[in-house]
This record gives sequence, structure tokens and C-alpha cells, in this order.
Amino acid sequence: MQDEKMPRVGVLVVAYNAEATLEKTLDRLPPSFVTKVDHVLVSDDASTDATYEVSLRYQQNTTIPITVMKHEKNLGYGGNQKVGYRWAIDRGLDVVVLLHGDGQYAPEVIESLIEPAARGEADAVFGTRMMVPGDARSGGMPLYKYVGNRVLTRFQNTLSGMSLTEWHSGYRVYRTDALANIDFESYSDGFDFDTQIILGLHGAGMSVVEVPIPTYYGDEICYVNGMKYARQVSTEVVKYRLGGIGLGGGRTGVDHDAYELKYSDHSSHGVLLSWLAEQPAARVLDIGCSDGQFGALVGRLGHEVVGVDLVKHPDVGDRLDGFVEADLNQGLPAEVGSDYDVIVAADVLEHVIDPAQLLEQMIARLGPDGRLMVSVPNVSHWYPRLRIASGNFGYDQRGPLDQGHVRFFTRRTLRRMLREAGLRPVRTRVVGTPVDTIAVRGRLPRLLLRWAAAVDRRATRVWPTMFGYQFLQELERA
Repeated sequence: MQDEKMPRVGVLVVAYNAEATLEKTLDRLPPSFVTKVDHVLVSDDASTDATYEVSLRYQQNTTIPITVMKHEKNLGYGGNQKVGYRWAIDRGLDVVVLLHGDGQYAPEVIESLIEPAARGEADAVFGTRMMVPGDARSGGMPLYKYVGNRVLTRFQNTLSGMSLTEWHSGYRVYRTDALANIDFESYSDGFDFDTQIILGLHGAGMSVVEVPIPTYYGDEICYVNGMKYARQVSTEVVKYRLGGIGLGGGRTGVDHDAYELKYSDHSSHGVLLSWLAEQPAARVLDIGCSDGQFGALVGRLGHEVVGVDLVKHPDVGDRLDGFVEADLNQGLPAEVGSDYDVIVAADVLEHVIDPAQLLEQMIARLGPDGRLMVSVPNVSHWYPRLRIASGNFGYDQRGPLDQGHVRFFTRRTLRRMLREAGLRPVRTRVVGTPVDTIAVRGRLPRLLLRWAAAVDRRATRVWPTMFGYQFLQELERA
């Protein structure tokens, strides 16, 4: 890959007790690839055999540019990959290939895996043994592994919304710019690292393609505890899906990412849109407009929409009639204007230090008969209560314990704050957990989700302070 127009490709060979297979694996690299590869890193994860010595001997007797590294202590399968990917990024490589030193994945087809990433058609390329029917079994994959692979893959696709033919192949190619955009170094050091990196790429909107590879099972030693692995990867994909509706761990601090629009008639966004649909053509101020997707839907109802937010996300200017970039903790700037028919503050008040002050400023920007529509998460929802009662309070990526929340509301405290601001409710609504916004594959999972959403909505009606996910109010001046 010495041509400037060609990407710089490196190979990460992860090795643990591979003295009997490592040389043969490297010898199987195609000559056409060997002449173009930028560098190969053999990363020995504290082997107890002669893997390191075999690697050094091979390094001295080959024209392949090789670096040999041995860790003083075993970092684990995921930990070993982390070191290799950081090496690839720091070295300025464009593409890095994960190759196992035990020879289980065919080095002969390495170029077919690299091509989509090298051409910029994919951020990641996975070799799959399941794409061609019958190949996995004819290649020697044991029946119990084949069945487990298919069951786990289907489960993971269902919850993640992906459609991979296999989640469990260790033959992978990544673009280093894609790796640099996900926090892979915070992932597990174990075998579930491969699942976490798929979810990280998918969550970041990266493209993944699959390429069929031959299946080979020889006399290599498997260090994976199958039941433990199945439990771990299943847990990861469940956590990923729950995180999509705000139930799951996240970073702390201010969140600058765009908020996900909840496409459901039963969500807070759905309810607010139904209220706005009843309004004649109006001037609407969308406080905390994020990337403008909600405001764009409001605009389609015939309203003129101006948005305000801390960060100007891409395309927000095209989606709205106007946008003002402002820190709401510093108040509403003069350029926002006034005499609005409707001001929407959807999931905003919990993000500012002094919500009462912001309410006062919003009221001042309303026209004579203007309405204010607000929604806030319910901190007395069963999920935060459970977290607190179990001693596991912490911030999440989304939801009632969103990492950006600085104020918390129950129904009573919200009503008191609005009343003290000189507002009276025109109508109120409590919505449940947005279960029906989860995207899954398959008819049965969709039916189960619809059933769960219906049960949650009924529970919310019966006990709103326990099962209510968000409180909504449409208000006017008292």
C-alpha cells in the first residue's frame, strides 16, 4: 500500500499460546498482499509457551514488516485488541485487520475483506461463516456451536435492529477513523468486546458490511467459556436496547448530542404534536430544539417554528424557520423575539439550573393569548426509585436520570413550580415508558413490545406517579 492513493493497511495478529500455529498462519498471507501491507503487529498476550520466541524468529526471516509485542500480563481478548487498535491509530494507518494467530480464520481471503473498507464503502467489514448456507457445517463447525451462533445472532439482531448473518466471527476489518470515533478503550477486556464494538459502531451510525469466509476448525485450543460468553453478549445487547429509551448507564456531564425523536403517538413528542395539530397556524418557539427534527414536524402542521438550543446541530437551519444558538442557563437572548402563540419546552426545564427563571422569561415572550407546552421526566418513576433503593443511583444516557439533568421533578413539584410562575393548566397528560419506540426485527418481538407498551400504558393510568415516564402540561397565564 505504498501508493499515496492507496490506504495504509495494517494487520493486528492477536496471539495467545499460538507457538504451533503462528508461523503457518503468517505464511498463508497471499503474496500479493504481503507486498502491499504497511505493517503487521503480532501482539502476544502474555503467552505461557514459546509464542513470543517464534514471533521473533519469524520476524528475522521474513520480508514482511513486522513488530512483535509481548504483554507482561494477560490483557484478555478485548484488552489485546485495544492495544492493537490504538497502535494502528497512532501509527496513522487507514485500515486495520484483526487476524487470529491460531489460523482459524483464513489469511488467504484477507484482501476480499479489506476491499470495501479500502474503497471507503464501509467503516467495518466482518468475515462471516454463515452467509453461504451449509458452509459452516461442511467446514467443521460443531453442531452445538452452529446452533448457538444462529440463536445468539438472531437474538442480537432482534434487539439491535441490525441484520448481520453472524455476530461471532473474529475476522474483522476496521477503518481507523471509525475506531477513533467510538470509545472502544472503555469496552470489556473479555470476549464480549467483539459484541460491544459492533454496538458501538452501530450506535454511532457507522456502516458495516459482511463478506463470506471459509470455515475452518483444526486442533486449536478454544479459550471461550460458551455459557459465560452467551450470557455476556446477551446482556450487552439488552443493555444497548434499554439504553435507547434511557434505561442504562451513561457518562456524566453535559450532553451535546442530538436527542432522539420519539416516533410514537403515545410518546411525549407524539402528544405534543397532537396538541399542536389542534392549533391554527401559529408562531412557535421550540426551546431546546436539538437537531430540529421535532420542529420540522411542527412546521409541517402549518406553523412557523423558531428553535433555540446550546448547540447548532447539522441541518437544523434547514429544518426550522429560524434558529438561535444560546445557553439557556444564561436566559433567552433578545434575538429570540416575542409574541409567540405557542412556546414548547419539551424536556428542557430539568436541564437548566434555574427553571423558574427560564419559565418567567418564556412567559414574557408569549403573545396575549399564548400557550406554553412543557414536558419533564418523572424522577419518581419506578426505574429511578429502584436505582436509588438498591444503592445504584447514577446517570444514564437518556431518560429520567439523563446525564445532563441538573433538576428533578415529581408531579407535585412540577405543579407547584408552574403555579408559582403564574400559570394554570389547560390540559395535562402522563405518558409511560416509550417502549413502542424500540426498533426490533421480527413479528413476534414486535408483538411482544406492543403488548409490553399496552401493559405499561395501563399501569401509568392506574398509578401515574409510579409508572409515568413523563409529565406534560399545556398552560396559559392565570
